[in-house]
Amino acid sequence: MKLELIGEANDYVGKGMAAGEIVIRVSETAKFEAATNTICGNTCLYGATGGKLFATGRTGERFAVRNSGAAAVVEGVGDHGCEYITNGSVFILGKTGKNFGAGMSGGTAYVYDVDGKFFSRVNSEMVVALPIKRAQDIVEVKTLIELHRDRTGSVQAEALLANWEETTRKLVRVIAKERAELEAAEELHEAASTPITAK
Repeated sequence: MKLELIGEANDYVGKGMAAGEIVIRVSETAKFEAATNTICGNTCLYGATGGKLFATGRTGERFAVRNSGAAAVVEGVGDHGCEYITNGSVFILGKTGKNFGAGMSGGTAYVYDVDGKFFSRVNSEMVVALPIKRAQDIVEVKTLIELHRDRTGSVQAEALLANWEETTRKLVRVIAKERAELEAAEELHEAASTPITAK
């Protein structure tokens, strides 16, 4: 199922979502900047296990709490975003509130660090926030932004894609500490097993 809403939504959009797609976008005649305004309420995507959500604008607090498989792109979130995520991919194209990623044990959150202060808003007890360097992460992020632009007509997404080299410098990847340690160990193993060829 695909649900498309032109206008604003309230709390709990996509709660328990298992499949399908939800698109929330502003009217083409809107006179305000969507990326800096709230388009849906608190606790959206709570406990989702699958599907996709695209929203042109900010969401409220506790976005994607307990997400365990859905993919989402929004343009900002309030406090306590991405709490207790166990799986799935979330991309925030703008500013987040405080306590981001608390209790997150799996999945991936990508953030466009619009003001250079995102690292101070992360709850670092269980997660790490890293600049995006791996090619596969850059591909995933770009694919999500392109989908967001195509589904919603997002001006913010279009601007980020148009200036992609600069955008990639401000992208941050948030993952669980255990996963980061595992990836670091794998990279060390690969580097150690790569034969050195004489020039």
